[in-house]
Amino acid sequence: MNYNFHQSLEDKCHRMLNAVEPGTEVPIHRHPTKDESFVILRGKVRSTTYNDDGTVIESVVLCAEDGIYGVDIPKNVWHKLESLEPGSVIFECKEGPFVPHEVEGVLKP
Repeated sequence: MNYNFHQSLEDKCHRMLNAVEPGTEVPIHRHPTKDESFVILRGKVRSTTYNDDGTVIESVVLCAEDGIYGVDIPKNVWHKLESLEPGSVIFECKEGPFVPHEVEGVLKP
């Protein structure tokens, strides 16, 4: 479930809260022209980045209690998010407008 702070999908900056439960996974994808930032507000969420061949670059568990508050994903970097704890909430920020992912924007395992 998410809550948008931005008013329109056309806005230049998208800011939102994402509430996620264990089993929730945002599939491996990338944004060719947009950086994206995630900040953990509650719970634990894993952020994993990948090379073009699908090998892991980095896997980080965001957890405020452990002092690991967020990550910045540069444009054109493959990444996914997965919830590790009930009631997890992250703040997400990226450039708008919204562009639906195309087939080429999702990495096939």
